[in-house]
Amino acid sequence: QVLLVESGGGLVQAGGSLRLSCAASGRTFSPYAMGWFRQAPGKEREFVARIRWISGMTSYADSVKGRFTISRDNAKKTVYLEMNSLKPEDTAVYYCAARSSSYGGLGVATYEYGSWGQGTQVTELS
Repeated sequence: QVLLVESGGGLVQAGGSLRLSCAASGRTFSPYAMGWFRQAPGKEREFVARIRWISGMTSYADSVKGRFTISRDNAKKTVYLEMNSLKPEDTAVYYCAARSSSYGGLGVATYEYGSWGQGTQVTELS
């Protein structure tokens, strides 16, 4: 059983930066990939970024490409999301998720991830 705990959210000025962390715990943690998703009020949860755990290969949503960077520290079992040049539309609850296998699609859909954190709020103050 994997427990994911996000941290690092908060209030940030327009154009500011935040770094989110997601720490995993559990006796064995070896996901195929880790992802970040977000959900704004009244909207569906959407893909933000994902990283393959072994290779480090990354993928981003077009809306955050060039502004957000996902990374991981395998030894610490932690994945990060560095967010720069934040915009009002980035305001949302951010969730990290673990994907156990490559079965399925490209890793951009919520159903491909089996373990989720509780979320952390990011609010851009325009």
